Amino acid sequence: MNIAIFGASGMVGQGVLRECLQDANLQKVLIVGRSALDVVHPKLVQLVTSDMLDLNQYQAELTGIDACFFCLGVSSAGMTADQYRHLTYALTVSVALRLLRWNPGMTFVYVSGAGTDSSERGRSMWARIKGETENALLRLPFKAAYMLRPGIILPLDGIQSKTRSYRLFYKLLGPLLRGLQRLWPGSMTTTANVGLAMLQLAREGWPQSVLDGSAINMAAHRQRR
Repeated sequence: MNIAIFGASGMVGQGVLRECLQDANLQKVLIVGRSALDVVHPKLVQLVTSDMLDLNQYQAELTGIDACFFCLGVSSAGMTADQYRHLTYALTVSVALRLLRWNPGMTFVYVSGAGTDSSERGRSMWARIKGETENALLRLPFKAAYMLRPGIILPLDGIQSKTRSYRLFYKLLGPLLRGLQRLWPGSMTTTANVGLAMLQLAREGWPQSVLDGSAINMAAHRQRR
């Protein structure tokens, strides 16, 4: 398979990229971002663009993709609804439409979040817009589309969040969270499990189009077998 990853520099994206590069059966891993990563691998191709909303000039590079793992995301803190919708709904759907046009048989996997509002009518601004984004993606005629709704994601393998407050959170509460994971395994997942789950979805699919933390962990476990 040939895989495209959007948002490989973020905490989740780093974990997804790591699992993809370790998968011997992947032929090419194309990462699309606003800056190059300091990563070198025989199957890795980097596409750097300052404007994710205008990918037409990269049609050749983005053709022949079997699955897209979309890990781009921003916090809604301090944003208006219009700003957050532009960076969440408009950007994601724009990328999805172009990839679908060039790769009609592809699978699209989107990292959403626990608490996403599929009704698009709830009080939480971010949850409504995430729900709107999910619904738009599920209506597109991909081979398959999956929405991942993880709760807490534990970073593994030396991966760190780019956000200072998140780094502090994991540093202070990491040992406690690992203990809670053993008690309530469905309440959280890991960066490795998100990557493995995406590979499982791209290869064999999944019965549901929306996966919570427990389903993500189940899909990762199946990929490991």
